[in-house]
Amino acid sequence: MRVLSGFLLLPVLLLAACGQGDDAPPAPTEAEARLRRGLVSVSEDEMPAYALDWRVPPVVVDAESLDDARERAHAALDDGRLYQDGDAAIPLYLAILKRAPDDEAARAGLGKARAALYAQGNAVLESEGADGVDLARAHEIAAVARVLAPDAQETLDYLARVDTADRLQALLEHGEEELAAGNLGETGIGAATAFREVLRNRPHDARAMQGLAAVESQMIARAETAIASGDYEGATTWLDAAATLRPQQPEAVQDARRALALQREARVARLYANVLQRLLAPGEFGALKAAQADIDQLRAVAASGDARVGRAEATLTRATRYGRHRPGEHFADALKSGGKGPELVVVPHGEFLMGAPKEELDSSKAEWPQHTVRFARGFAMARTETSVGEFRRFVVATGHRTRAERRGYSVVYDERSGNFVLRNDITWRHDYVGRPASPDLPVLHVDASDAEAYANWLSEESGQPYRLPHEAEFEYALRAGGQSRFPWGLGIPPRGGGNLTGSLDRSPSGRRWGNAFIGYGDGYWGPAPVTKGRANAFGLQGMAGNVGEWMMDCWHQGYRRAPADGGAWFNPGCRSRVVRGGTWSSAPAQARSAWRMSQAHDITNARTGIRLVREI
Repeated sequence: MRVLSGFLLLPVLLLAACGQGDDAPPAPTEAEARLRRGLVSVSEDEMPAYALDWRVPPVVVDAESLDDARERAHAALDDGRLYQDGDAAIPLYLAILKRAPDDEAARAGLGKARAALYAQGNAVLESEGADGVDLARAHEIAAVARVLAPDAQETLDYLARVDTADRLQALLEHGEEELAAGNLGETGIGAATAFREVLRNRPHDARAMQGLAAVESQMIARAETAIASGDYEGATTWLDAAATLRPQQPEAVQDARRALALQREARVARLYANVLQRLLAPGEFGALKAAQADIDQLRAVAASGDARVGRAEATLTRATRYGRHRPGEHFADALKSGGKGPELVVVPHGEFLMGAPKEELDSSKAEWPQHTVRFARGFAMARTETSVGEFRRFVVATGHRTRAERRGYSVVYDERSGNFVLRNDITWRHDYVGRPASPDLPVLHVDASDAEAYANWLSEESGQPYRLPHEAEFEYALRAGGQSRFPWGLGIPPRGGGNLTGSLDRSPSGRRWGNAFIGYGDGYWGPAPVTKGRANAFGLQGMAGNVGEWMMDCWHQGYRRAPADGGAWFNPGCRSRVVRGGTWSSAPAQARSAWRMSQAHDITNARTGIRLVREI
């Protein structure tokens, strides 16, 4: 029998999946195909240990008892008792034929008993109770058939079916062992593969279906474990595998998917809300680091393509570079004493080439070498130069006395000579020629210490850090995304492009500029109100002209070893500061984007004013 089983198993298994018409099962998976090819096999030692030997029960029949034995055999046949003992049909018929070999009735009865035996055997093999096929009974019948008619085709066919049942039984037990060991077969050979192969040959096998349900249950349990640890991709993989086991009964997997989706969404929403909440106050200690940690978790938890990941990252980037502000935003800080500070514009974060190329017309060593500056953070710059009215508020609040007031003089423009001259009793209250200045004009006649005192007062009043611009910040804001010779590009300024020397400008007495932009005029001889002229691409006014502005940086002749991060190049106690920006009296060469000049820190004049930066 074992030799027979070895040759018949694979053909029977393969044939069982074919010839079923429209109800044929789907093609086997690679794992199932490997199992069928014998790459995973059930050894002979694992096969059910049932004996296939049957001995005919002893029956004594003599000449006088033939008729009685025949009647008893017919009655046993009618009752379906075929082989169990000496009163069963087959032993009786065999005993009769041994006594009377030509007994036609006994021979016919034995043939019917044999047919009934095959029928009983086939019925046993086709029965699929909760515990599967009754293989012990099937083996008993096989043993009887092999003794009764070992060479009959019906016997050979039945023995082959029993062999298949043995193999399927072994597969069931193999699947249950794999299940107990946790080898579920989600990606290869395991419990699911064994149970599927049983069902391929016996589609309604209750034990195999129960096994698949148990595999599904374990896969769902593993998905739940993955969910608990935050491994949502792993949970999805387990649920996808579970969904292939019993597609006709998807309810359990669907419930698990809904639970996964709800829990995942709740966690994603919580993490996203955490990020936004932390970044409401990005300046608090640890806020940015905590937000980054939440985003790392969010990226790991959220489904691929979830837009909240990108929004959270963009919010963190903006907070890292701009604090609570946005690039291009206009705002003003509230002051403790009432009112607001100067209007500020958030300058976009980025990098630029600072200085001038050596081949640029009118460039000098002071502007070389050209070098890349990249800002780690954005910054806010005053939209306009500091006005007389703004500076007056500071002086009234603090009683500050400027350098010019203490010294008693400053430098003004003399209309009669066309030159700049010293004049007594000139202070921040005066304009470029020494007349009382209107509140909307840029404040003049202030030195670097006056500008810093004003910045310190604003810092105290607002609780925010105000200061003079770093030279790199000023040039970056002046260029506003360009890299050309002039802030506006090339050639003469566009209409409203800045308060600079133009050939069309006239002084009150009719003077003209000897070195000016030909064909340009801005309508002013001297500084214009701070709000005149159009803003540049960053939203800043007066950057290209009007008055020059004090920088925090000390003067260095050239940019060798200059900071590359946009920081100030400052040495405590330095006596010469950088002044940047063209002025109302600047020649075209001094209106270039890279132009810079050195000025003693305590100089006051009619050309230099203030513009502040506020850190964000």
